[in-house]
Amino acid sequence: MSTLSVVATPIGNLEDITLRALRTLRECDAIIAEDSRRTRALLTAHGIGEKRVLSMPAFDERRRVPALLARLDAGEDLALVTDGGTPAVSDPGSLLVRAARDAGHTVVPVPGPSAVTAAISASGLGGGGFTFLGFLPRTPGKTVRTVSEALGAGRTLAFLESPYRLARTLATLAPLLGAREVVVARELTKRHESLHVGTAEALATLFTATPPRGECTVLVGGPDVGTNAA
Repeated sequence: MSTLSVVATPIGNLEDITLRALRTLRECDAIIAEDSRRTRALLTAHGIGEKRVLSMPAFDERRRVPALLARLDAGEDLALVTDGGTPAVSDPGSLLVRAARDAGHTVVPVPGPSAVTAAISASGLGGGGFTFLGFLPRTPGKTVRTVSEALGAGRTLAFLESPYRLARTLATLAPLLGAREVVVARELTKRHESLHVGTAEALATLFTATPPRGECTVLVGGPDVGTNAA
């Protein structure tokens, strides 16, 4: 049977890629990408520009899985990547991974960059473990319920948020989170990387006045972690 390699790629800085990931991308028969244009830039930067790249955007993953599975059935070894970070973790790929495994193909993780673990490592909030919520629901009521239930575990919470919804989400959660420490990590590993620390209310005010750019990773400290920073 064939192999589907799930390859983590840089979340910003193109140097953040492992030797194993580069070897896998060079040796596979084709690369499955969330956005072929962004993946081409990565491949070109590392001298792999001639590789065949197959597109599998998030909105069309279900429809494209059968054709990709047929390639595996025909004996091709494929590598799955997303725009940045680890595939199938709040990014496309889980449907293909499950289909490949169910069909008897070998699925191999090639670990590497992750916005969540990068943010946790630089926040000082990861000592007791954390709960990852992915992207929160878009409606305020569901957002509050999701976070409220997760807070019961007593661990740091981590979730991803669009820059266009960040201020609104923080304002929605401010009454629930109170004085808990919140860290917003944005543009990690890129030129304008920054970590902002404060309460949800203070950060909502900050990002309302100065809308952020780039996908954001948000961390919420446990009940014993408070802050007066902004």
